[in-house]
Amino acid sequence: MTTIAREMVEERVRRMLVHDFVRKEVARAGFGGLSIQRTPLGTHIRIQAERPGIVIGRKGVDINRLTEELERTFGYENLQVEASDVENWALNPDVMASKVANALERGWNYRRAGNSMLQRIMGAGARGCQITIAGKLTGLRHRTEKFIEGHIKHCGEPALQLMQLGYSQAKLKPGTIGVKVAIMPPNAKLPDEIEVAPAVVEQPPATEEGEAAAKGEEAAEAAPTDDEQADVAEAAPEEGAQSEADAGKEAAKAPAGDEKANAAEAPKEGAQPEADAEDSG
Repeated sequence: MTTIAREMVEERVRRMLVHDFVRKEVARAGFGGLSIQRTPLGTHIRIQAERPGIVIGRKGVDINRLTEELERTFGYENLQVEASDVENWALNPDVMASKVANALERGWNYRRAGNSMLQRIMGAGARGCQITIAGKLTGLRHRTEKFIEGHIKHCGEPALQLMQLGYSQAKLKPGTIGVKVAIMPPNAKLPDEIEVAPAVVEQPPATEEGEAAAKGEEAAEAAPTDDEQADVAEAAPEEGAQSEADAGKEAAKAPAGDEKANAAEAPKEGAQPEADAEDSG
């Protein structure tokens, strides 16, 4: 084995040991996982916990003690330890596994503990969950009980990429009971879930000749056609003839009205001499 491969294996083993060590130290705070990052200034460890205040302690005493123990035990230099809160503890498999183990240690029946935690996880929005409880559950013989709901992947790349695993142990009088929690988060996207995007038609690049042709077409559409011009020319004489006919009718009505007025005045003039003759007699 080459030196580089040996160093990689040793680093991986050390990270696993750090993970187990921190899990035991901060079990009361609800351990939710940790991340280790190597920087030019040293190593940075971020611990996620349900109650980060217990990890930090009063005036940072507990987290300083934990930092010193990690440097002394695992040989880290310039180690920085940070504690943060878990965003959604109901979707964190490590936190839920520890809750199932604590419920078993308090005397809960394994069916009650498994079903209650399963409903809590699914109520938080998980796509699927599987809780496995193994050990001496009801008698002297070993048993394995599984509580499953939703969509679960058991093998293949989706199981490695999408499923989140958490482990814990409950120590009872008959023996140790192991708890395993597998959760598929709400944002998990399965390989068979695809979205068909609408087709996009690319327009050809505009050129000077194309712009000139487009302007010519717009001008041709805006200009009146030969049929429209002919309709306008035919409509103009018809309107002129209509106006002349209307004027003739009005002129014919005017003399008729004058004759009627003269005829009405004529009897009045004839009646006047008759009245004068009667007065003289």
